[in-house]
Amino acid sequence: MSIRQLRAVDPDADGGNARVTADPAMPRAADRGTERRQERQHLRVSRRRRVVAGAAMIAILAGGGWVLLGSSLLVVRHVDVTGNRLVTAAQVRKAARIASGAPLLTLNTGAAARRVEQLAPVLSATVRRSWPDTIVISVRERTPVFAVAAVGRYELVDSDGVTVRWASRKPASMPLLSSPPAVLRGSLAVHAAAVVVRELPPGLRKRLRSVSAASAGSVTLHLSGRVTVLWGGTGNPAQKLAELALLLRKNARYYDISDPTTAVTQG
Repeated sequence: MSIRQLRAVDPDADGGNARVTADPAMPRAADRGTERRQERQHLRVSRRRRVVAGAAMIAILAGGGWVLLGSSLLVVRHVDVTGNRLVTAAQVRKAARIASGAPLLTLNTGAAARRVEQLAPVLSATVRRSWPDTIVISVRERTPVFAVAAVGRYELVDSDGVTVRWASRKPASMPLLSSPPAVLRGSLAVHAAAVVVRELPPGLRKRLRSVSAASAGSVTLHLSGRVTVLWGGTGNPAQKLAELALLLRKNARYYDISDPTTAVTQG
């Protein structure tokens, strides 16, 4: 028996036999040992629970991935088209080339939108998913600004010089683009002419018969009554309009407002 275990020895007790009294610290030490065993057991149980929870999560994710990618639940069944007027929904779907049954999650919507934008009347397109089984294609179409005379018909072109559609007759409200450039698409002259036409007030637009532009800085308006207005470039539209409103009172045949500070009239 150790000295720590002998708290006291009484030589007179039990006929001179020594009586050993146990140290009160011993039960506390035993309690601490029990607590440590319980803690270790709790840690083992917690680890097992975490392992089981992790395995369950992996199984859920794997199952979810199968549902999204490999199952037939979330696949393309419908392709809806909105915003189209000049092109048919069938034309848009054909250009998009979205296969029925393709997984929605892995569908490259950007590539599909770019394919739709190859259609001449389409200015821009967006493709989005509508869960659980639909693709929605929204198109923004180009707006024709000028009519360009061709053999037996007219090209209706927008501000970028893109032929939006063809017509057998020139629309009454659309000015003719006379003396067009050899290459319409991307022409800076065509774009400048379109900008100028958009700046015209309704009254002047009604008198507009045709527009010509040898360059972006020499836009010319041809009004009813054989009146010609050399507008010039796209700058200073408000000042040019104010000057033209005053000059038109002179009933001349030719107006040069390319520099509104030194406007010139003839005829």
